[in-house]
Amino acid sequence: MKPVYYRLENSWNPNGGPNGEFTFTLFNLSDEALSGFKLVYTSLTRVIDAAACGNATFLRRNANFHEFGPPAGLSVAPGESWTFTVAGLHRKAQHCTDGAKSAYLTLSSGKHVPVAVSDLLLEGAASEPPPVLLPEGRLDLPFALQPWPAQIDAKPGDDFPVVLYPQGASSEELSAISTVISLTRRLFESDHSVFNLVPSPQGRALTFSKDAALDAEAYKLTFAADRVTLAYSGAAGRQYGLTTLAQLLNGARVTKGKFRFPISGTISDKPRYGWRGCHLDVSRQFYPVADVKRLIDILAWFKLNIFHWHLSDDEAWRLEIKAYPQLTTTGVLRGPDEPLLPQLGNGAEPVGGFYSQDDIRDIVAHAGALNVEVIPEIDIPGHNAATLIALPDLTDGQEAPDSYHSVQGYPNNALNPAVALTYEFLEKVFDEMVELFPSTYIHIGGDEVANGSWLASPMAKKLMEEEGITNGTFGLQSYFLKKVKAMLTARGRKLSGWNEVSHGGGVASEDTLLMAWENPQVGIELAREGYDVVMTPGQAYYLDMVQATAFQEPGASWAGTVPPAHTYAYEAAGEFPEELQHKLKGVQACIWSEHFLSRGYFNRLVFPRLPAIAEAAWTPKALKDWDRFAAIVPLSPKL
Repeated sequence: MKPVYYRLENSWNPNGGPNGEFTFTLFNLSDEALSGFKLVYTSLTRVIDAAACGNATFLRRNANFHEFGPPAGLSVAPGESWTFTVAGLHRKAQHCTDGAKSAYLTLSSGKHVPVAVSDLLLEGAASEPPPVLLPEGRLDLPFALQPWPAQIDAKPGDDFPVVLYPQGASSEELSAISTVISLTRRLFESDHSVFNLVPSPQGRALTFSKDAALDAEAYKLTFAADRVTLAYSGAAGRQYGLTTLAQLLNGARVTKGKFRFPISGTISDKPRYGWRGCHLDVSRQFYPVADVKRLIDILAWFKLNIFHWHLSDDEAWRLEIKAYPQLTTTGVLRGPDEPLLPQLGNGAEPVGGFYSQDDIRDIVAHAGALNVEVIPEIDIPGHNAATLIALPDLTDGQEAPDSYHSVQGYPNNALNPAVALTYEFLEKVFDEMVELFPSTYIHIGGDEVANGSWLASPMAKKLMEEEGITNGTFGLQSYFLKKVKAMLTARGRKLSGWNEVSHGGGVASEDTLLMAWENPQVGIELAREGYDVVMTPGQAYYLDMVQATAFQEPGASWAGTVPPAHTYAYEAAGEFPEELQHKLKGVQACIWSEHFLSRGYFNRLVFPRLPAIAEAAWTPKALKDWDRFAAIVPLSPKL
């Protein structure tokens, strides 16, 4: 690791202006004086008043990228520091991750050098210890099961088998056991295998039974002193039954008596919802193939069956499209001298990363073997700053830059519905996507287009006149998305999107599934409009949200504080009227990556809330038990 010769400390004073004030101190830890430089930091708490700086000059901003110059003639000697203040913020800082996420210096020579950054401190406040997020828990039945089954009537044994081994199994059943052996060994590398394919004198026989009366995702386990019988009708149910056995046996092994393996009785199980999802944003931060596959392994362990892969956003386009190689060259590389400037954690060194089509095939096959369906998302028409930088011909060249409307600080980040090339571009992208992803749905985003977008575009004005569009931005968005839905229908796919797809007249509700993220009430409104709905409200299921109110806690806070107990207790059905219950297709966790700058932050924020959502997706409401969950969830695998 290269030494870092500069460090940026930052704090926030809530009394420094309408939205408080940052104080930044740059320490020169090198052996040379520092002068004639510029300082850049990235922060989600954006500066909107360029004049509100003290002892520095605000030079420019692009979304979360902020560049400052020191006072004329300033020289920072070795061991000394420079302090400046920044007010004029677009919102208050509420948590330690609301300050600078990364920083670098541009020296007088033009060279870019890294600057280490500390978490944001709250001025005048003492650091509090981390909150206790889980109670010790309580077990009525000593079984290590996540999620808890729909029905269990089993008696714990005094000991447990060394392994389970198949008896009279078919080749498909042997392959299914092998798949779960591999899954368990990947997730718990140092633990003893729970299955053998050959008999063991210290083991217990596992027999299989096909039962056409069971649902495809259902299974039934019958326990006896000399054997376990797994009944199933489909491959998914068989896998879930094997996973339950793996959890039971592994939990009994590693906890020395806290958890046990059944000696008699039954487990009859099936999921509560058909859509049990987890989303991952790979645009803000890039996750290597191995991390994506491990996350899918974790989903399979928790019997989640949907991996929603958010592959494009303002910060990068991560999906290789052979018709447009610029998307994964210009459209992914962020750096000081690149068209995409540093954002959200990167600094002096350029960063890129994308998934080749071979990577996609590998990941889709890996997920399919575990009965996880990969739902790809390209976010359109908004959140396309990277796309428009990579493919500038998709813009209306007559539109004045000062007329652009922005979301999250990005100017002109929405594909223009009046540019004919937009549809040619999407046709080619969808052609390649349907060859890569066998999923029923393709997710097209549809969220957070700024009200006012396109209204200064001469081409958009002409389109509105020709098509009789009178309700502005969202009428144009509806026009655009109807064309997108037709493209997907022609390719045999269904449209999925965020709840804003319904704006401006929306699209036809038939074969459309929308995700309610802004708040729970939105889901009921969508169902009333005829849409199928997946509930993923930020107030409960966004795993980037902070888990406690203390300033030192990491994460976002726009949806409030979301401790694991709240995530666990939240009921997606909520106030859904009985006549709309059939429109609720399931629930989904969302992992937005603005704050996930390290593996530690990822695991701290995602767990134990991801297994909490898995239990909400699977376990009947009447059987949910927070104390039992708290006792079992420490066994969860992590990334």
